[in-house]
Amino acid sequence: MEVKIVNRSDNPLPAYETLFSAGMDIRAVMAQPVTIKPLERALIGTGLYIELPAGYEAQIRPRSGLATKKGVTVLNTPGTIDADYRGEIKVILVNLSNENYVVHHGDRIAQMIINKHERAQLVPVEKLSETERGAGGFGHTGTK
Repeated sequence: MEVKIVNRSDNPLPAYETLFSAGMDIRAVMAQPVTIKPLERALIGTGLYIELPAGYEAQIRPRSGLATKKGVTVLNTPGTIDADYRGEIKVILVNLSNENYVVHHGDRIAQMIINKHERAQLVPVEKLSETERGAGGFGHTGTK
């Protein structure tokens, strides 16, 4: 599948880092470093603009190494980019650590995954079918 992309940065295009990677790393674009203090968030530009085919979305997800090693993640995970959006892809990073985190130009800050999706037609009814689970949720099956 082809996705049209405009790159208004000097960073390389997003790329799959291994043969079986689901996500492509995306990089920060900034004139100067940005410090994200503990429990603060920052909107970071990427300089990327995409045109997705109808029926597809791009999801912006955290990078596991950044989350594990630095406590920095994507706040609205997954962030969704709709097929009709033509603005710059931006990433909301949040620092969940106890130390400042500095984002530099070119840092790999998130990953982008392209997914096919369906549009649902909601049908109002008075009652739903019964299941064994029923309304059980939020851990009702236990932890073991």
